[in-house]
Amino acid sequence: MTVWNPISLETDKALERAGLPPGSTVQLLEQALDEDLGGGVDVTTVATVPKRQFTSLDLVSRDAGVVAGIAPTRAVFDLVMGDEVQIDVVIEDGERVQPGDRILRVTGPTRALLLAERTSLNVLSHLSGIATQTDQWVQQLRGSKAQVRDTRKTTPGLRSLEKYAVRCGGGRNHRMSLSDAALVKDNHVLAAGGVQQAFAAVREQFPGIAVEIEVDSLEQLDQALAAGADLVLLDNFSPEQLTNAVRMNSGRARLEASGGLTLESAAVVAGTGVDYIAVGAITHSAPVLDIGADLIEPEERI
Repeated sequence: MTVWNPISLETDKALERAGLPPGSTVQLLEQALDEDLGGGVDVTTVATVPKRQFTSLDLVSRDAGVVAGIAPTRAVFDLVMGDEVQIDVVIEDGERVQPGDRILRVTGPTRALLLAERTSLNVLSHLSGIATQTDQWVQQLRGSKAQVRDTRKTTPGLRSLEKYAVRCGGGRNHRMSLSDAALVKDNHVLAAGGVQQAFAAVREQFPGIAVEIEVDSLEQLDQALAAGADLVLLDNFSPEQLTNAVRMNSGRARLEASGGLTLESAAVVAGTGVDYIAVGAITHSAPVLDIGADLIEPEERI
């Protein structure tokens, strides 16, 4: 197990501003670096790069999109390079990039730059891909009151990072964990004996927590509204059913559409008057944003 350098105070504060717990985030990144190093050394770099060679590495977008993940990317280089790293951020999280745009430049020992290269690209390209995908949904919803929200369909261990990327893309987060809010789904309804029974059971044991109820029919929506649900998830409703649901609701609860949604249908769904559109695909199926690493002419230092 490699002993990595501590992250800088500047990076620590950047993680906190992003809503990313520094301790757990650093632990995750250390595991990623350990995975890449495999308990040994970077044999190609050690063999080909002089020990005291220094240079700069540019992370450059190869495609258009929205950037996310600058703080954890900084942390990767901090962990590998410690005090020898200099990081110049050109484009911040949430900002748009075009092909050829430099996102950041990192200067330090060439060996260390190449060791950190893949892990840093994995983080930045994955999170930027999620931000870019989210932004596409946000653009489709413009002109309506609907907002796109993520789900818990995230990569195991990466939830806080992926949900941060959703925020960078202009989306909203659903609950982070099962303890944040109640979401009564069909299996809970079946186990409890009905919509109203399930709602009452949650209210009795957790009176201060927000309760969302998933329904798959207008009849169940009527039951959820009668029970006093704060938020109702309309599962696999057609646009016509969504319109009827909004009319039936009359502003009593917030309504969230979910299931079978596509970018092509987003504007139509938003036009029905729902408050949220839940899209698991913005985290579980987002393609990465193509970002490359370009090494600048190296120099030798005594």
